[in-house]
Amino acid sequence: MECISVFDMLKIGVGPSSSHTLGPWRAGRRWIAELKSNKVFESVTVITVDLFGSLSLTGKGHATDIAVILGLYGYDPQTIDVSTISSIIDTINTDKELILNNEIRIPFDPKTQIIFNREFKEFHPNGMTFHAILNNGEKISSSFYSIGGGFVVQEERKRKEKKLEKFQYFPLPIQKATDLLQYCTSQNKKVSEIVLENERSLRSDDEINNRIAQVWNTMLESMYIGCHTEGTLPGGLNVRRRAYDTHKKLIGTTPYSTPTEWIESIRDTEVKFRQILKWVSCFALAVNEVNASLGRVVTAPTNGSAGVIPAVMMYYMVIENHDANFDDVKQFMLVAGEIGSLFKKGATISAAMGGCQAEIGVSSAMAAGALTELMGGTPDQVLMASEIAMEHHLGLTCDPIGGLVQVPCIERNAMGAIKAINACEMALDTDAANAKVPLDKVIETMWETAQDMNTKYKETSEGGLAIKVSLSDC
Repeated sequence: MECISVFDMLKIGVGPSSSHTLGPWRAGRRWIAELKSNKVFESVTVITVDLFGSLSLTGKGHATDIAVILGLYGYDPQTIDVSTISSIIDTINTDKELILNNEIRIPFDPKTQIIFNREFKEFHPNGMTFHAILNNGEKISSSFYSIGGGFVVQEERKRKEKKLEKFQYFPLPIQKATDLLQYCTSQNKKVSEIVLENERSLRSDDEINNRIAQVWNTMLESMYIGCHTEGTLPGGLNVRRRAYDTHKKLIGTTPYSTPTEWIESIRDTEVKFRQILKWVSCFALAVNEVNASLGRVVTAPTNGSAGVIPAVMMYYMVIENHDANFDDVKQFMLVAGEIGSLFKKGATISAAMGGCQAEIGVSSAMAAGALTELMGGTPDQVLMASEIAMEHHLGLTCDPIGGLVQVPCIERNAMGAIKAINACEMALDTDAANAKVPLDKVIETMWETAQDMNTKYKETSEGGLAIKVSLSDC
């Protein structure tokens, strides 16, 4: 049983994929730290990287090779100026050199030293191995696995004991939804209050507030950028950005110059059912268009599903409650993070393990539960809303055309956000005591479905739309 913080589930990073971009990026940085810990970093003369399974099959479309390079270079995905990524990669390709951790200049040709292997490693579909030759001729290597949501592990799980130690200090340890509900009932507290109590065992209130503010500001910025950027997404599918056009039709004439002023401007627009649908879809599309162009987003719980939670939070702010403030954002994120952690503990948040149900399905469940608490729902209704949202994503495959996080991924975020809102409303109108499907059971079912799912529907681009629709069709 792992200690999973809200900030493990909601991480700031660079698109287009948490498992195929952010994970390998962080693995590269982890390997650098390992080399330094073993006191061999300064002896490295040559490096190569092997990508396996899903990382290989859809790695080019997910910018896995670029992410590995940036990680080895020492860049931080949370702080890198994303506008410089193309020039950094172009320079490396031209000079055939890499400055390892921005310290040691070594020869490096990405075309020959990043190797795509179609075979799968047994431990996890998203495997990668870093190799180094030292100046004394010694060869060393280390393998990592990107297990979804930007989480990276090694087969030996060297950090697991530390995680377990930390978990023991959680005042309210939670493995299943029933554990969470029991605490809420016995202490007469909301889900967010229980989660906050656990977070306080890891960091101060100021740290919690600052990190939630960073998460929300990144979400808001990605929506803002996506809604104000037109053109075609990179990658070869020639997908036209749609958020810009939709936003232009919806926004009205109230002037604004910042994301905060933008929120107020949206509140002044006409609100009818069709407009609400369009706004929610627009917010979700905007985030994932930013994600598809190697922009900065928040894994929620993954990059491929990064648009659902911000879209639903924004819906609450501009449609349901015009007085919504940071306290509402904090409450929403605490609940969303905890729901996501339940799925990570009981199933998976990796499309390479479970298909898109593990990404869009989980993000929709997270958003549904969080919105339900903001709308006044009881803890039972929060869990019911999460269950409803996931129940109707069960079996959803991951079949990205061209291995790109664009079609059908971007639209699925809009659908996941709408389903989350619908699930919330159904839960609010229901006595949760009459619920037939507990959240824990739907999590178990999702994991069983994931295990039964054919590999070609698990982010390999070897089935579904990925083979029925060719690049020439686009």
